[in-house]
Amino acid sequence: MKALVTGATGFIGSHLCEELIRRGYDVTCLSRKTSKNTWIENLDLTFVKGDCTVRESLLEFLDNFDYIFHLAGLTKSCSPVDFFRVNARGTENLVKAVAERNPSVKRFIYVSSLAAVGPSKNGTPLREDALPSPVSDYGKSKLEGERAVLKYRDSIPVTILRPPAVYGPRDKDMLVMFQMIKKGFFFDLGKCYYSLLYVDDLVQGILLSAENSKAIGNTYFLCDGNIYTGDEIAMEISSMLHVKARPVKVPKFIMPFFAAISEKINKQGIINRDRIKDFRHTHWICDAGKAREEIGFVPKVGMKEGIRWTADWYRIHRWL
Repeated sequence: MKALVTGATGFIGSHLCEELIRRGYDVTCLSRKTSKNTWIENLDLTFVKGDCTVRESLLEFLDNFDYIFHLAGLTKSCSPVDFFRVNARGTENLVKAVAERNPSVKRFIYVSSLAAVGPSKNGTPLREDALPSPVSDYGKSKLEGERAVLKYRDSIPVTILRPPAVYGPRDKDMLVMFQMIKKGFFFDLGKCYYSLLYVDDLVQGILLSAENSKAIGNTYFLCDGNIYTGDEIAMEISSMLHVKARPVKVPKFIMPFFAAISEKINKQGIINRDRIKDFRHTHWICDAGKAREEIGFVPKVGMKEGIRWTADWYRIHRWL
């Protein structure tokens, strides 16, 4: 079985490549010239150069793959234009090229995000029939990516996945919270609720959806099945790091000002004005019941184990 992975050099993509190879897939990674291959450079796979935002760069190599896993995307930017250029038009470029060059593909998997639907407005975990109402430019661009994929569902078999916050070894977003807590503090945004998913469970969900015919044409939320408060997450990290961290209350009205300063320090950091639009909402929660019922998705890692393993990896690799 031949698989193409976009976003293979990233956090989730590198874990997916490892599991695909372990299962005997012949893996090819689409990467840009500027991509760093640190996590996958020693794996038995093939690289092809291309960029989803440049349609012409995709046309020469798409015809021989059984599975295409589209994970490439822009998660942090100061520019709404860049979000839509990469996450919306880039996705449409790829799925259109696949439909034209490889209509016999067994599955096209698009890894979207809970952000494409937005937060729960009534405190009930979101299911797939919820009306999308993204609140950030990132979320809006991922929703446009979903719509691009669905335009071709009558031409090729597609599946869309919407994970919540994903964490684990190699993740640099959750690392920011670990680093703050190690210094003895964390930002208190008030009572907030989150769904989470450990990266290994996401990879299993991706492969289940690719290999199960029931997933064709469907969209699924994936999460570990629990709902966590921000305080619970912070306290668990504190426990694993053996520190006592104190909450620092951040009034929501000063968040944009704080984010603007953060952008000047690091334009690619997790704290930016677009991400702050998400932080203003309190219920980022979803229900993976449909994935459990239709494709047998049963996550194995809860927050306690996942944070422990993530903390251990950060320590071993001197990220903390």
